[in-house]
Amino acid sequence: METIAHPGTSHPTFLLHVSACAPALSAAQTGCYMRFLDQLESRFGRFAIPGLVQFIAGLQLMTFVIFLMLGEEGRAAYLDFLTLDGARLLQGQVWRLFTYLFIPGTLSPLWALIGAMFLMWLGRGLEEAWGAFRLNLYFIGGTLAVAVGSLLFGYTATGLFLFQSLLLAFAIIYPNEEILLFFILPVKIKWIAWLDVVFSVLMILGAPSTFWPVLFAHLNLLATFGPGFVSSRLQMARVAERRARFDSSTASAAAFFHQCARCGKTEVDDPGLDFRVNDAGDEICSACRSGTAAPSVG
Repeated sequence: METIAHPGTSHPTFLLHVSACAPALSAAQTGCYMRFLDQLESRFGRFAIPGLVQFIAGLQLMTFVIFLMLGEEGRAAYLDFLTLDGARLLQGQVWRLFTYLFIPGTLSPLWALIGAMFLMWLGRGLEEAWGAFRLNLYFIGGTLAVAVGSLLFGYTATGLFLFQSLLLAFAIIYPNEEILLFFILPVKIKWIAWLDVVFSVLMILGAPSTFWPVLFAHLNLLATFGPGFVSSRLQMARVAERRARFDSSTASAAAFFHQCARCGKTEVDDPGLDFRVNDAGDEICSACRSGTAAPSVG
């Protein structure tokens, strides 16, 4: 588990230092997708909830405290109240689309507190980069995607992989932000994100049924960064192709120094040719001067 280190300081803090790591949004903030988001924000931005992720983290922590206060039967009943259930959802219990996020992933007070504070830190950083509306769209869209996947494929809906999608988004935007791993070791957030990716891949390899919850929880990530990633890779391919054509033409142009104005042959075609410049300023090979040259192919 992690605590967060304020860049440039030696003590743990849960405050994001944005100036140390400028948002790396250039690749993902281009194209029709971003223009579409701009239009949505201009129409519905006033409905955005500032601090939504922090609010969710607070509710998760409050739910954990309630769990600690209840006995075994009470915990089971409360868990049943929060769990996503398609049949009861159709009966009007719409809160189940979101309350599965509040189910505690641990019964350790320390890790529950650190996890909630870490989630708040991620939320502040993403809201600083995107604004409240786009973070709302990202988080609520991911929440609904997890719920839809659960209803379609029957897996148990949890917030684990959805919160992971927040971490990955944060790592893409602030790859060099540092946290204190185990309260001691400073590690850049991008390496923590890569460890999370490896963890997910190993989970899928060990239990293929986890593919669907992982996929649906990261649809928001794919929708947000996928277009920019594809666009940047296509641009890189086009640049590489142009560079290859340029290098090829440069190499072919530089492959010979002399070329006969009559037959087109060069010293590369026949190293034994001797080239002279005539009165008109044209280079003529020795074969053409002697009248024995055959036209060069191409």
